[in-house]
Amino acid sequence: MSFGVQVGAWTSQIIDGTYVGICSCSFDWYQQMPLTDSAVRNARPSLEGKDIKLSDGGGLHLLIKPAGQKYWRLNYRYLGKQKTLALGVYPLVTLKDAREARDSAKKILFEGVDPSVHRQNSRAVSKEAAANSFEGVALEWMNVQQVKWSPSYAVKIQSCFDRDIFPYIGRRPVSEVTAPELLIVLRRIVARGAAETAKRARQCLGQVFRYAIATGRAERDPAADLKGALPPVRHQSFANISEPRRIGEVLRMFDSYQGSPVVCAALKLAPMLFVRPGNLRQAEWSEVDLDAATWRIPAEKMKMRQPHIVPLPTQAVELLRELKQLTGRRLDLQPYVFPSARAGGRPMSDNALLVAMRTMGIPKEELTAHGFRHMASTLLHEQGWDTDWIEVQLAHGDHSTRGKYNFAKYLKERTRMMQSWADYLDALRRGAEIIPINQRA
Repeated sequence: MSFGVQVGAWTSQIIDGTYVGICSCSFDWYQQMPLTDSAVRNARPSLEGKDIKLSDGGGLHLLIKPAGQKYWRLNYRYLGKQKTLALGVYPLVTLKDAREARDSAKKILFEGVDPSVHRQNSRAVSKEAAANSFEGVALEWMNVQQVKWSPSYAVKIQSCFDRDIFPYIGRRPVSEVTAPELLIVLRRIVARGAAETAKRARQCLGQVFRYAIATGRAERDPAADLKGALPPVRHQSFANISEPRRIGEVLRMFDSYQGSPVVCAALKLAPMLFVRPGNLRQAEWSEVDLDAATWRIPAEKMKMRQPHIVPLPTQAVELLRELKQLTGRRLDLQPYVFPSARAGGRPMSDNALLVAMRTMGIPKEELTAHGFRHMASTLLHEQGWDTDWIEVQLAHGDHSTRGKYNFAKYLKERTRMMQSWADYLDALRRGAEIIPINQRA
């Protein structure tokens, strides 16, 4: 309930028990009594399109804009000058919050400091602290490194930090993080059975600290002190087959598989080309030159970040020509050789080949999509092909002995090797009893 009395140029009103005076000339609001929560909540903008001020005393007032927004403001004088400090927006900042902010500002003013300047300095300190925190430095390091990371790898690194590292040491100043703190973080990862992830996390931590040293925000790398502190990682080879007779059986199973044409083609090409499964499913028609019988995988898709050439044997070219009639007709809409059957414009699922093999009754303990690489490496070495040719074709980067290889290195020799390998698989598929072993050039 409210009522008002006209007194000269003033209109007096009582709103919810609060005495309010309205100046008819400026429409500024002044109170002789403090505001109440209900008065603030029920206050309405001016019908004349002017700003309204509801005073709470001590320089604090609520500024109501014509559109209805409500802002807390504090008027004060510093060195003889009238100044205003913004204290927030109602209702995010309540009346109680605004009064506490007013009292804090008055204490700062009493000490001879301008509250506005004090706030600016505090924000600068907070911003600097955030930039020098471990999380701030790590995010900065990731931003620098992303130019040479694949999108999937960048997501993997970001997820690892968000899940396993930032919650525990993210807010710590990077210069104050200690080796024992890092060890506790990494042991949590090991405890959930992810020893390999813990090892990689330690390597990334070291890179973050080295970046912090380079940018003048740390003096040493505490991650270096953790060498030998984590349990060794037991590497397990991907399940694979190397017995020729069983390989022939699996290849015949692939030929008779009743799945989609895309998955069927991928099953046949996987052992023939023995590239990484991710490279196979993300292959794009723009990378494949069927006339030249080559598939050029760009560096950003490769694990070692170097472009890679896959010579295509005649069997692969024939299979891809047939598949192109199905998936290569509208490259502007669908660029992938093996597109997803469910999502347009996306590659085949990374589980597509695994699901197909399980459907055929091939257990995961016997063979995985990645196992074709081990299978090819084993048998090509047994057949006498040059190790360097095999390693380059597998896109293995041996930095300690061979250095970074030329992506076109041994291309003629590898082309001959890949054709021989495809012919060898054809012979196994037909059930040949005798397979030539010595194929050394």
